[in-house]
Amino acid sequence: MKHRPIGIFDSGLGGLTVVKAIQKELPQERLVYFGDTARIPYGTKSPDTIIRYSRQIIRFLLSHEKVKAVVVACNTSSAWALEAVRKEFKVPILGVIEPGAYAAVEVTRNGRIGVIGTEGTVYSGAYLKEIHRLMPRAKVISKACPLFVPLVEEGKLTGPVAETVVREYLKPLLKEKIDTLLLGCTHYPLLKKTIRKVVGERVKIVDSADETARTLHRNLEAYGVELSGRGSGKYYVSDLSRKFKENAQRFLGRHINRVEKVLIEKY
Repeated sequence: MKHRPIGIFDSGLGGLTVVKAIQKELPQERLVYFGDTARIPYGTKSPDTIIRYSRQIIRFLLSHEKVKAVVVACNTSSAWALEAVRKEFKVPILGVIEPGAYAAVEVTRNGRIGVIGTEGTVYSGAYLKEIHRLMPRAKVISKACPLFVPLVEEGKLTGPVAETVVREYLKPLLKEKIDTLLLGCTHYPLLKKTIRKVVGERVKIVDSADETARTLHRNLEAYGVELSGRGSGKYYVSDLSRKFKENAQRFLGRHINRVEKVLIEKY
């Protein structure tokens, strides 16, 4: 187990925010990332489809890379598939919802927390349930932002188009006087600059990636899974495009030698 990598997957580019956080928290670990770029977005898919996609990806990570743990870096998959895949597979599997909710509860001052995510994540009520478990009196205002993922995938992170879309989605949350905004999709941190411009400095923006990395570290130690001491990374996608590699390198701040395409449907 010691020298096996950690598997991380998302519906596309956004999960690289979690990769970056894990690289910082556990620089010695070998990481394997899978972006399901052929089937993005997950947020409009049914729960059964999301569970099927998640199972296929985890089977790939286990059979092809022999991973010792899996991070579901997709909020929609964490909401709908985490319970099912944890029962099916024997490796530690961590989602992003519990760590994100914990971080939001830690920083809020007035207990009014905004949650934005895909339609699937918001509809699941997973963040609402977890935040209320941690802070029963919290006022949670949720909003689906389906246009955010296409903006990120197209690299439209700043400028008038991005700002108009972000402002329109966040208007009802700001009217509720939230003091904390939880980014309930791993794509959304790439829009953080524009989101900050819209919400101002008084609203805390919570990105679950850092807390997820810390939770992963604790879980590996709790499960007795040893750290590898051989930091490196591999990147796989279900549809290979020039934009994915360019965006990934820009966001991670380093060169990626290779991105491989996988026929994920066979797993």
